[in-house]
Amino acid sequence: MECTVSWTGATGARSAMGFVAETGSGHVLAMDGAPDEARPENGGRNLAPRPMETLLAGTGGCTAYDVVLILKRGRHDVRGCSVKLSAERAETDPKVFTRIRMHFTVSGRGIPATAVERAIAMSHDKYCSASVMLGKTAEITTSFEVLEA
Repeated sequence: MECTVSWTGATGARSAMGFVAETGSGHVLAMDGAPDEARPENGGRNLAPRPMETLLAGTGGCTAYDVVLILKRGRHDVRGCSVKLSAERAETDPKVFTRIRMHFTVSGRGIPATAVERAIAMSHDKYCSASVMLGKTAEITTSFEVLEA
């Protein structure tokens, strides 16, 4: 896997902290920092997600992908899957994630709660490399609901 991240450079009299990632699969992802009122030269322009937000979003995508795939392989009639993530970070550098909560909403026809629970556990214990990696610094908790479609 490869990725090249490039700083988009200065714009006008103010230094921007924007970056563009070009992935090995040929996709582009923009990232930016938060504005810094005290030191504008160090801040971003709030034009794209923060790098740590993209890390959290990638983790959500990784685990949701697994959950859908596991349920489909189990021949369950999955119609939708979303995961809402909320994270807390350490107060000092490096400000790693210390706690991540994931709430899954799975919709479909006749999907047993036990199948969803099992799919989430399999993702976190075996398949989702992002959540396994983040689990080294963060306590990850999950919850879910199943909606009949």
